[in-house]
Amino acid sequence: MYYLGIDLGGTNIVAGVVDEDGKVLVKASCKTNAPRSEAEICDDMAAVALKALEGAHLTKDDISFIGIGAPGAVNGATGVIEFTNNFNFHNWPIVDMMKERLGTEIYVENDANAAAYGEFCVGAAKDANDAVIITLGTGVGGGIIIDGMIYSGSNYAGAELGHIVIQHGGRQCTCGRRGCWEAYSSASGIINMTKDALAYPGNSNSILAQMIGGDLTKITGKTAFDAMNYGCPVGRAIVSEYIDYLGCGIVNIINIFQPEILCIGGGVSAQGDVLLKPIQQIVEAERYTKHNKVQTQVTLCQLGNDAGIIGAAFLGK
Repeated sequence: MYYLGIDLGGTNIVAGVVDEDGKVLVKASCKTNAPRSEAEICDDMAAVALKALEGAHLTKDDISFIGIGAPGAVNGATGVIEFTNNFNFHNWPIVDMMKERLGTEIYVENDANAAAYGEFCVGAAKDANDAVIITLGTGVGGGIIIDGMIYSGSNYAGAELGHIVIQHGGRQCTCGRRGCWEAYSSASGIINMTKDALAYPGNSNSILAQMIGGDLTKITGKTAFDAMNYGCPVGRAIVSEYIDYLGCGIVNIINIFQPEILCIGGGVSAQGDVLLKPIQQIVEAERYTKHNKVQTQVTLCQLGNDAGIIGAAFLGK
């Protein structure tokens, strides 16, 4: 049995053929090239899906359904994306439009939820009944699995975990609020912390400053970690602050949901134990249930960028 998942992102559209064990056999992709019309994006999603199937020497008749992970408030029951700020579309009937193009059963889910479902099906949360997956990318994404089912909320906008406030009146967030967890714990958050640190005159001769040579555009989500690894006190201070904020939000999530497992993914999670170990220590010290016998396991995701494709591919199951 084979499945096909499509990960619709703001930058790229990626389709993958997935086998029963959750292994991605073939992928195909193209640029999203937003902003443009819903029809044009659907045309490209269909073309990429067919290209992936061709690469696997399959046709659409060899699969029973196609799943799509897409950003925004996604109503999986009606197949409509009620709103997506990435494309500024309202009430996009994506399932009907893709059925017209591919003649196949189509399922759709929020992209972060799809990635969480992938980890739940065959990744780090495979043996759990209740799980939370956090993704640390440009923003902070979240996916929640309760009793083996994706939790979407009453209005299909649930699990926006990046927009809990951890610093009242704090940094401006892209959502319009101030002090959101996303503003501190995303890759964008640590980039902004790094820029702020370099604005202090006393840090102008630091290893961190020398690494970027005065070009702030060179700063990425790993720059401060790299500087820390080179022995830079400024880099170490930035990473420490970042981890404190990240740990604060994770403890909040654990206190609310008490999942069996909480998995951390996204680009920043590539730092591995340098990130994970101190987060585990914060959770152990600050969780409400520190005296309970059963505790939430905090670990890293396993599927990387394929999580969304795999989760989308398995939506029909």
